[in-house]
Amino acid sequence: MELRLGHRVLDLERPRVMGILNVTPDSFSDGGRYTSAEEALLHAEQMQRDGADIVDVGGESTRPGADRVSLQQELDRVMPVIEGVAARLDVAISVDTSKPEVMRAAVAAGATLVNDVFALRREGAIEAAAEFDAAICLMHMQGTPGTMQKAPAYDELPGDVIDFLTERVAACTAAGIGRARLLVDPGFGFGKNDAHNLALLANLGQFSALGLPILVGLSRKRTLGNLSARRAGDRLAAGVAAAVIAVSKGARIVRTHDVAPTVDALKVMHAVEQAGRQR
Repeated sequence: MELRLGHRVLDLERPRVMGILNVTPDSFSDGGRYTSAEEALLHAEQMQRDGADIVDVGGESTRPGADRVSLQQELDRVMPVIEGVAARLDVAISVDTSKPEVMRAAVAAGATLVNDVFALRREGAIEAAAEFDAAICLMHMQGTPGTMQKAPAYDELPGDVIDFLTERVAACTAAGIGRARLLVDPGFGFGKNDAHNLALLANLGQFSALGLPILVGLSRKRTLGNLSARRAGDRLAAGVAAAVIAVSKGARIVRTHDVAPTVDALKVMHAVEQAGRQR
């Protein structure tokens, strides 16, 4: 399996790592750490050295209860970073946004993946995505960041989430966005409680029916904190364990704050899998 990222083709025969670069003051784990462009660029460089295949730049927090930011605020936060990463590093760049104007500007500046928690449902987003050749990650979210954790409920998991993503993939292909550009994310923590997140992870293999690469974002999430009784910054071991479980069940891209240990764990896992196939 491979993913077309604009002019790049990412071979997904081995699992890949997406490093999180939040240039926000209020993200749940690293808010305020990389608010200057230079700090953000230094962190992007470190993530590339640590083995990140993709750097995901976000300028609007999507933590539970987060407030929306204006278009200009988001552009002011992400554009200097995307431009700097594109100029200085040979790494795929993702933009974490749901605003079509930010998508267009980011892709023009060098981003080759749009990571949209609204799955191109906001006005004008799917039309914007059809204009360029960057890849698109379609994520499931129940509600909005402001409301998603207020008593989320499902009839059946993972079926409800798979049905939603099936509909979004169909909407994209109808708009002229080829399947070679698409990947899906179950949206751990986005309108899900602990039981929902665990059910999705346990049954992640069912998402292979979509026939698209699966991206997961479990790093430092509240469910891991509840399971481990650890604060957000102390959930490294839990996050790496969750990443390995997700990849064992079919995930091909892992989005994480903790790039180096995640890369190392997945290298070991991949090597073991390769050795098993050669027997």
